[in-house]
Amino acid sequence: MLMLGFSSGIPIYLVGNTLGYWMRENAIELSTIGFLSWVGLAYSLKFLWAPLVDKTDAPLFGRWLGRRRGWMLLTQLVAAAALLGMALLEPRHGGLHLGGVQVNQLLVFGAMALVVALASATQDIVIDAWRIESAQSNEEQGLLTASSALGYRAALLVTDSLILILAARVGWVVSYEIMAALLGVGMIAVFFARETRAAKAEPAVDIADDGQPLGVSDAMVLRWLAALVLGVAAVVYELVAHNLWNVDWSLRDLVFAVGVPLMLWLLLRREEAGRPVSEATWSRPLVRPLLRFFDAVVGPLLVFLRTHGKWALLMLLAISLYRLPDFVLGPMANPFYADLGMDKGAVGVVRGSIGMVATIVGIAAAGLSAVRFGFVPTLLLGAVLGPGSNLAFAYLAVHGNDPGVFAAVMAIDNFSNGFAGVALIGYMSSLTSVGYTATQYALLSSFYAMPGKFLKGLSGVAVEQLETGRSLLEAYSLFFIGTALIGIPALLLCLVLVMRRPVAAPAAAA
Repeated sequence: MLMLGFSSGIPIYLVGNTLGYWMRENAIELSTIGFLSWVGLAYSLKFLWAPLVDKTDAPLFGRWLGRRRGWMLLTQLVAAAALLGMALLEPRHGGLHLGGVQVNQLLVFGAMALVVALASATQDIVIDAWRIESAQSNEEQGLLTASSALGYRAALLVTDSLILILAARVGWVVSYEIMAALLGVGMIAVFFARETRAAKAEPAVDIADDGQPLGVSDAMVLRWLAALVLGVAAVVYELVAHNLWNVDWSLRDLVFAVGVPLMLWLLLRREEAGRPVSEATWSRPLVRPLLRFFDAVVGPLLVFLRTHGKWALLMLLAISLYRLPDFVLGPMANPFYADLGMDKGAVGVVRGSIGMVATIVGIAAAGLSAVRFGFVPTLLLGAVLGPGSNLAFAYLAVHGNDPGVFAAVMAIDNFSNGFAGVALIGYMSSLTSVGYTATQYALLSSFYAMPGKFLKGLSGVAVEQLETGRSLLEAYSLFFIGTALIGIPALLLCLVLVMRRPVAAPAAAA
C-alpha cells in the first residue's frame, strides 16, 4: 500500500504546479500555463468513469492479473509512457511533423499531459478500491490508509521539491524521464499485491418479480434522454449564437426561453401516482443502466439533501468555495518564483525542509483542534488561515527576492494549507451517511475541487491583465491579494455553520 500510494502521488504535480515552473522557464505565456492547468479537472471528474473501471476488466491485463491489478498496471504504463512523451516533446512553441502533417508542438504536449492526468485519475480509482476491498478489519483499513497517505506525501515531496533540485542539475527532460521511471515502484507493487475477492453489492433499486423495474418504461427513458439532449443543445445554441455569431437579442429569444422549458416539462413529466404506466409494454432494456447510474451518482446526493435538509445547500456551497483561494493561486506560484528570480534548487530545498515540516505541524494542529473543538470550529479557523496565507505571497512580491522572507512565506503557506486541508476533509467525512460513505465523499470531493480547478485556468489571464500599467511583480501582488479576498464568502458561510447547532457524527463513525 505504501508503494501504491507513492505511485498514486507521482503524476499529479507533474501535470500541475511543477509543470508550470518548466513552462515558464521556457517562456510560455502565463495565460497558456493557466489554461493547461485544466487537465487537472480529470481528478475531479473521475467519478464519471469509475463505474466502468469497477465493472469491467482492463484490456490486455485484466484476465492475467485480475480486475483491480490489471487496471493498476495498465494505467501506470499509460501514465509512464505519456510522461516520457512530455519529456521528449518539451513545452515549446513551434511546429511538429506527425505522419506528414504539421501540428502545434505545444498542443501535442498538452494532449500528453491530459493523457497523464486521465491515467493517473483512473489509477487513483483502482488503488482506492483495492485498499477498501483488501482490508479485513477496521484496524487493517486504518493501517492501509495511513500507509497510502505516507506514500502519497512522499511522492509529492519528490515531484514538488526534489525535482526542482534535480532539474537544476540535469535539466527538466531528464527529470521527467526519471519521474516516469519512478512509476515502476507501483508496477512492482502490483505483482506483490493480491487480487481482491470482494462480494457483489446488493442492488439498490427495487426490481419486480418479472425482472422489470417498478413504474418505469423504456419510453420514459427515451423521453428523459431526449430532454437532456434538447436542454444541452438549447444552452449551447444560445451561447454560440450571441457570443460567436454575434446574433442580436430579439423576440425570438423570449419565445425560445418559454418554449424550451415547456417542451422539457412535457418530456420529463411522469404519470400520476397510483396510475399504471401506459408505456410499460416495452421490453425496457434501457431502464436498468439508467437506474444504476441514477443510484450510483444522483442517489447519494439526494440522500445527502434529505439527511441535512435546508442546511444541505449551504454546506455544499461552503465546501465548494472553501479552497478556492488556494486553487486559483496554485498555477501562478511556480511561475512567480521564476519571475522573482528564485533559484529552483533553493526553492526545492526550502519546500522539502521547512515546507514539509510546516505541513506536518499544520496537519497535527488541525487534528488536535478537531478533537478539542469539533469539525465546524476547526473549519472556521481553516477558512481564516487558508486565504490569509495568500497575503504572505503578496508581501513577497513587493519585498523581492529574499531567501529569508521566502522561507517564512513557505512556512506560513504550508502550515495554513495543511491545517485547512485536514479541516475540510474532517468536516466532509462527518457529513457522510452510513451505507453511502464512499460515494458521498467522492461527490463532496468533486464539489470542493470543481469550481477552483475551473477558475484556476484563468489565473494567468488575471495576472496579465493586472500587469497593464504596472510592473509584473506589482501585478502578482495584486493578484495574490485578490485570491485572499475571494475566500471571504467561504468564511461567512463557515460563520453561519458555526452558529448553527454542531453536526452530529454518523453512528457508525462514532
